[in-house]
Amino acid sequence: MSDLFVSLAVLAAAVLLSEAVRWTAARLFPGAYWIYLLEAASTFQLCCCTHELKLLGETTRLELPVGLTITYFITVVHLTTFREATCNPIAALESVCRGSSSVKAALVLIALQFGAAVAAQFFAVSVWSLGLSDVHVRHQRFGFRCFDPLGGTLLEAAAVELMCTFTVQATAMNIHRVDEKLRAALFAAVITAVVFAGGSISGAVFNPVLAFSIQFPCSGHTYLEYCFVYWLGPALGAASCILLFEKIIPFLSGKSTIRLDSQTAQKQKTQ
Repeated sequence: MSDLFVSLAVLAAAVLLSEAVRWTAARLFPGAYWIYLLEAASTFQLCCCTHELKLLGETTRLELPVGLTITYFITVVHLTTFREATCNPIAALESVCRGSSSVKAALVLIALQFGAAVAAQFFAVSVWSLGLSDVHVRHQRFGFRCFDPLGGTLLEAAAVELMCTFTVQATAMNIHRVDEKLRAALFAAVITAVVFAGGSISGAVFNPVLAFSIQFPCSGHTYLEYCFVYWLGPALGAASCILLFEKIIPFLSGKSTIRLDSQTAQKQKTQ
């Protein structure tokens, strides 16, 4: 239980540090620079917390309800503190495709996200080196190494990442229909359910920059194989979701409407 409390303290420290950066940046760098610093601080927070939760989940036998509860509440914290930050390169590329952001701005944003992901790795190792808990001490003895994160084949893991991203993307695209006060709670519930469903196969990361921080350093597979699972899978999941909800469904709805109109017109002519 003491290991759990130490890990929760690490999570709180990461959130408070990131929030301090966001608060300072909002006052010292208003305007266009604010969004860049917001993305960097929020991505750093996401990666730091996930590093600690991943280690806790792999080395201790937490009861399933406890693990899911922690995942849910830290997700709520992320959603309420990130503000406009997405912490996801796919969202930056989506903004370019929609014309709401320039290619240059998106590339800068993605570079900052990956920089924050690397900084989170150093932060995690620095915290673990302190030996604050038995979990950290054991991890230090193994040289902070992590092992094969995949519980299935590469194709199975990529399919899981695709479906996880599809689900989360669909939720994000339709969350505006829910009362604003309930959005964070609902979104966190969906993410927690997705992590529970796909975590044993791929880790259910569904975020390229997060995967780069927590999964790519692990042994067992090459970088190219990890790119296939954690980059291509989520990219296809997001693209297929957008295509379905913004192209295919509206097209089919419009097609069905045209048919109804033509049938009505024919009836009027016969009368």
